[in-house]
Amino acid sequence: MAEKRLRCEIITPSKIIFNGDVNMVIAPSVDGELGILPLHTSLVAMLKIGELKLKIGDNYEYIASGKGYLEVREDKVTILIDNAEFASQIDVELAERVKKEIEEKLSILKKEKKPELFDEMQNALEMAATKLKVAKRVK
Repeated sequence: MAEKRLRCEIITPSKIIFNGDVNMVIAPSVDGELGILPLHTSLVAMLKIGELKLKIGDNYEYIASGKGYLEVREDKVTILIDNAEFASQIDVELAERVKKEIEEKLSILKKEKKPELFDEMQNALEMAATKLKVAKRVK
């Protein structure tokens, strides 16, 4: 008997990055990690920057994901996030460079006391760090 699966769609403002059947979705919600299996009850959750995992057969796909929302309905998971990148597509050198640049800018913002830009830069730093963490999963 075939293992039950659920449809998963991951959408960013610029494109649909994934649309297919999976065995499980593990997502970084603001309240903790969510594991979604087939026949899961309906729910809506806010997602934070983190590692999104898709179990497909015996393998996992790892995605560095931004903030957004997850909805589960009738064996379908829809994820709307501001940005996402598969681990296999992450340019590690670029992510390291971006992380370093952001850390330098944050240091300057702290000295200049510009809190209006601080949160945005903190989010960018967290995303860069997440990309580096996720990229290590496949490299």
